[in-house]
Amino acid sequence: MLNKMPVARPYENKLGIVTGGSRGIGAAVARRLAAKGCNLVIGYGSSKSTDLTQCGRWHSGCCAITVPSYNATKPFQIDIVINNAGVSSNQNLNDNQAGPIQRLEFERVYTVNVLAPLLLIQALQSYLPTDRSGRIVNVSSVSSSIGYQGQSVYAGTKAALEAMTRVWSCELSERATVNAINSGPAWGDMYEKTGPVFWNINQPYVDVAPLTTYSGTQHSLDMGTEEKLKK
Repeated sequence: MLNKMPVARPYENKLGIVTGGSRGIGAAVARRLAAKGCNLVIGYGSSKSTDLTQCGRWHSGCCAITVPSYNATKPFQIDIVINNAGVSSNQNLNDNQAGPIQRLEFERVYTVNVLAPLLLIQALQSYLPTDRSGRIVNVSSVSSSIGYQGQSVYAGTKAALEAMTRVWSCELSERATVNAINSGPAWGDMYEKTGPVFWNINQPYVDVAPLTTYSGTQHSLDMGTEEKLKK
């Protein structure tokens, strides 16, 4: 019988931040980082997400603590930042059902998807490593380069995030690498809300590299979550 191989923990004693880390892509990234030894600050925007961050569901040998506010008294360093938090918007110009896109909707989506990452990186710049070992990853979307119908606002935010990524890679080059990932369809509650028309448009991408089966139902969402938690 083979002895169980020890789990590599290359991020032991590293500190990372994952925004939108309680669900979907963010939760998967957070679990992987935790499994590799990283200490994490996980940001989420709703109280119903609290139970999703409890480490009993992570199987990573971690302990969870709530940090409503924190005033540091000792120097510390932030090694990894994953800008994952985001909100979606799916509405045509002068939509037959929803009407024209309103300024409040524009501001809502741009505030979360563009302004929030900018303010976060700006606030923590001085806490990044000084030896270029820092890592910043911005979670973008294929919507930034593919002209999906109804995504004027959302696609615009992701294009803006990618533009900021290129700027930050220059401004922060002495401290960290800055990259964006252009993710495709990832099943979760936010993607579920886009509806059957959008799912059908994306089906060819899913068929090329299916990681799980989904059919646009709550059962599919539950199964997808269950599969992730088993990993």
